[in-house]
Amino acid sequence: MKLSEIKENLLAIKENQNFRSVSDLRMLSATRGIDGQGKEYVVFSSNNYLGLTHEKSVMDAARAAVTFGTGSTGSRLTSGASFELSLLEKKIADFKHTESALVFNTGYMTNLGVLYALADKSSVIFSDRLNHASIIDGCRISGAKVVVYEHNDMKSLERLLEKTPVPADGQRFVVTDGVFSMDGDIVDLPGLLNLKEKFDFCLIVDDAHALGVIGKTGRGTAEHFGITDGIDVQIGTLSKALAAEGGYASCSKEIRDYLVNKARPFIFSTSLPPMVAAAANQALSVLSDSSKGLSLMEKLRENTKLMRSLLEEAGLPIVQGSTPIIPILTGSSQKALKFASFCREAGVMLCAIRPPSVPEGTSRIRLTVTAAHSQEEIEKSALIMKEIWRKI
Repeated sequence: MKLSEIKENLLAIKENQNFRSVSDLRMLSATRGIDGQGKEYVVFSSNNYLGLTHEKSVMDAARAAVTFGTGSTGSRLTSGASFELSLLEKKIADFKHTESALVFNTGYMTNLGVLYALADKSSVIFSDRLNHASIIDGCRISGAKVVVYEHNDMKSLERLLEKTPVPADGQRFVVTDGVFSMDGDIVDLPGLLNLKEKFDFCLIVDDAHALGVIGKTGRGTAEHFGITDGIDVQIGTLSKALAAEGGYASCSKEIRDYLVNKARPFIFSTSLPPMVAAAANQALSVLSDSSKGLSLMEKLRENTKLMRSLLEEAGLPIVQGSTPIIPILTGSSQKALKFASFCREAGVMLCAIRPPSVPEGTSRIRLTVTAAHSQEEIEKSALIMKEIWRKI
């Protein structure tokens, strides 16, 4: 594209109701934010699933670690290897029941780094049609042949595995979200493992929206299904349930060592500062606590069930499921924007999801519930949404 074409392309984006802009929001608590004009909102558009961003012990841990500096000033392979990050990796590996783990700067960069390092032009990657953009981009930059199978459809994947030749000098991979970020549904992990036994591929599962959300103790997709083995690499993020920033790959020590030496997003990125790692460490400690962690997860599930039932009773077209990601299908981008705008005017912050984040004709409101939302916040907001839905 020529620079002279930018204006025309922007006009086309606006005409299709898919133009995006940045709106500032300062979070006053785990559920309430304030904009630049001082208006306050109850927020249902964050991924702060357990509400730990404003947990006192997590904030105290970050404050204590800031004494070691506000930045790391270099990559971990040069000057930025903080004690807090090494401790965090050990705790993640223990929590996920894997041999080792490696922290990246973002969840997005984790998927890019893992796929870029492990796959190459001699590889074949089978990718779920509704995988997150970071997986799609990681597949692209790897240079591997990419085969897309229908969403969470094991029969579709099996047919493609059968008809796609095994690379002579390469590896076959299957990569998928654990909890899908736009629909909130859960991958058929038992089905994938059955196919893995038959076709012998490397299985990568992105648990970004699963950690702290599903599984008896919040360990994610594998625990949700009672599975202890079979996933080669579990991807995750520190920026959702763990209330910090960064991503991780939980895997064998051999794969971790290979990523340290081959994953360019890890090698060439300035390391996360100690205060971020300290916050994630403490958030993971809270989740790991048998009393506090289970209590937060139970509250999250209660709030999810309440919001889903209220929206369903109100007649809103939500996607059925059990996770705190609740899509309200609007179809058109214009309707999604109108609904979100009217809700903001009423003090409820929601996010309108439009193409290219979702396919054309499937625009939606992506509502997320957290453990920190009060019953009053949920009930009042659901009533507002009911009235606005009828209005539009």
